[in-house]
Amino acid sequence: MLLPRLSLGFWHNFGSVDPYERSREITRYAFDHGVTHFDLANNYGPVYGSAEETMGRLMDDTFRPYRDELFIATKAGYDMWPGPYGNWGSRKYLMASLDQSLRRMHLDYVDLFYSHRYDPNTPLEETLQALVDIVRQGKALYVGISRWPLEATKCAFEYLKQHDVPLLIYQGRLNMIDRAPQEEGIMDFCADNGVGFISFSPLAQGLLTDRYLNGIPKESRMAKGKFLKESMLTDELLAKIRQWNAEAQAKEMTLAEYALRWILEQRGVTSVLVGASSTAQLEKNLHCVL
Repeated sequence: MLLPRLSLGFWHNFGSVDPYERSREITRYAFDHGVTHFDLANNYGPVYGSAEETMGRLMDDTFRPYRDELFIATKAGYDMWPGPYGNWGSRKYLMASLDQSLRRMHLDYVDLFYSHRYDPNTPLEETLQALVDIVRQGKALYVGISRWPLEATKCAFEYLKQHDVPLLIYQGRLNMIDRAPQEEGIMDFCADNGVGFISFSPLAQGLLTDRYLNGIPKESRMAKGKFLKESMLTDELLAKIRQWNAEAQAKEMTLAEYALRWILEQRGVTSVLVGASSTAQLEKNLHCVL
C-alpha cells in the first residue's frame, strides 16, 4: 500500500467547534496536492465523534466521487462513551465503535482500522481476533496498531500473519524531541518485517516550530496548558530547539520543515501525520516533500 509522505490528521481543527467551511477548504487543498490519506479516530473532535461527522459531510458534498482515491483510517482504544464497553481493546468495544464510526463518516468501510492503544487487561488474542474479523466482515481493508509496546507488537505481528490479515502499519509518536519508537526498537522491528510506520505529533505540539523560540505566546497551547505544560520547555530543551532552528536556517528551511524532513529520513518511516488549521499552514508543511 502506497501512502503519501505527508498525511492529514483530524485530531484537531475538524470537530464541531471548528468552522466546516475551513475543514472543507483544508481537505480539498490536501487532496488536490496529493495528500490522499486522512487519519481519524472515534473520539477526535471536540466533541467526541465530531471529526468523523465532519468527514461524513465531506464525503457527501466533496469526496464521494473520489472514494476509491482516498485512504481513510479510524481507530478505537481510548474513551468514547461511559461504562466498561466504551474504552480499551475488548471485542465488544472495537466492533461497536467501528460500526458507529462508519455511520458518522457515511462509509461502508474504512481502508485502515487501528487498535488505538495496547490494553493490558484484555487478552491479546481477543483484540487481535476482533481486528481479523473486522477485515473478514469487509468493514476495513487493513488493520494497524498504535502505541503498543514492542513485545505486544511482535505478538500482534505473528497472530495477524497466521490469520492472513497482515499488520499493515504501526502509528507512534516520533519527532526530534521524542524518539521513543527508535529507542525501544519498534521502528527497527517494523522495518525488518515489512510493517509501515506512521508518525504522529511530528512537531511536538508546536514546540518544533518558531512559536516558542522567544518565549510563550499568550494564545499558544502551552499558555493555555491544555496539551503542553510550561514546565516542558526547560532551558536545556529551548537551547536544543534554537540550535535546530539555526541548522534549519542554514539549509534555508523553517524549523517545522526541518523537523518534518528529519522524520521522513528515518529508517522505516512510511508517512508523517500533520495537522492544519489553514491551507497556508498545510502548504508550508508540504514544502518538505516538494
